[in-house]
Amino acid sequence: IASIHGAQMATGASDSPHLMAPKIMCECYFACAETDKWAPPADIQKLQVALKAAGSAHRIEWYPGVEHGFVFPRRTGIYNMAAAERHWERLFSLFSRTLR
Repeated sequence: IASIHGAQMATGASDSPHLMAPKIMCECYFACAETDKWAPPADIQKLQVALKAAGSAHRIEWYPGVEHGFVFPRRTGIYNMAAAERHWERLFSLFSRTLR
């Protein structure tokens, strides 16, 4: 599972992603923008606690100084080349390890 600035990762809904952690059987990677109203740090913390409790192999990585949508070049004023390149490197590394 790979999430590029995912939204609503911990909600009150019965199907909230963080509640699905015990069912995850693969490595996960979450790229989180420092400024993201759809994925605030408190929600990502809940996700991390759930993933750890479930024993899920995961990596949650914070990208300081960027906003939601930072990997998309057409998002003028939000796109961040250095952060995007780091993110794509992490993503392709995950795919290389897991999609064989």
